Amino acid sequence: MHAINYEAPKTLKDAVALLAQYGDKARPLCGGTDLIIQLRAGVRRPEHVVDVKKIPELRQVSFDPKKGLRLGAAVAAIEIHENADLRRYFPGLSEAAHLIGSNQIQGRASVGGNLCNGSPAADTIPALIALGAQCRVAGPKGERLVAAENFCTAPGRTVLQPGEILVEFQIPAPAAHSADAYLRFIPRNEMDIAVVGVGASVTLDLDEDRCTEARIALAAVGPTPIFASKAGAALKGKKLDAATIERAAKLAVEQSSPIDDMRGTAEFRRHLVGVLTRRTLALAIARARMA
Repeated sequence: MHAINYEAPKTLKDAVALLAQYGDKARPLCGGTDLIIQLRAGVRRPEHVVDVKKIPELRQVSFDPKKGLRLGAAVAAIEIHENADLRRYFPGLSEAAHLIGSNQIQGRASVGGNLCNGSPAADTIPALIALGAQCRVAGPKGERLVAAENFCTAPGRTVLQPGEILVEFQIPAPAAHSADAYLRFIPRNEMDIAVVGVGASVTLDLDEDRCTEARIALAAVGPTPIFASKAGAALKGKKLDAATIERAAKLAVEQSSPIDDMRGTAEFRRHLVGVLTRRTLALAIARARMA
């Protein structure tokens, strides 16, 4: 590793100022579970690392059943999984956070870092997209909100501009009889990268036995995580029988664009998209009926 200047600001204002001052020569450090590996491999060679874990706004977890969730970008994955409110109201996001590496990695890694790393196979991004998460970004020109599905622009690249930092996620409060879920396929039992991942959220009208809202997102089947908007739209206003779910699964497959690599062929991945979409929807629907 080459020489690096380490900074640990305690305010958001100071962090933005440092990142703006150094521009492309600086990189935020959250948990470091991806960044440190990239530094050692020479994939990234910043001259300045700005540790953001000491900034209060990035470490908060605030949930109100009416107002929703505000989740700091630097909150560790293990904190998300162990939070009783998040397990109850956002089980898919909690499950996705619990799939990030080992327990030791989860103690450092964050959902914010998982998103900013820009991996198409990241587990928490489909969960965020399915929940309609908005990403609060701060920078030299002020603040802005970016929908989770628009945050990643290419493998390893995001919408963040020099000087900008991801502060928190804002997730709407779950409606009555709504729930989310996340499932993935990996070739080993644990600590592997998803061959395919699917996140889904649904809202049900139990009186009419229909779906009123649905969002589906995919991982590892495109250059960025994919918001399968057509698949979700196919469920709205419909009774969630086998035929309707199968239609949504087929549309999710059509919206995927996988490639062949060492973890699976494109054909195999398309098959998995269909299988996991059906299973993830079934899990989310079952949870929503009990919510």
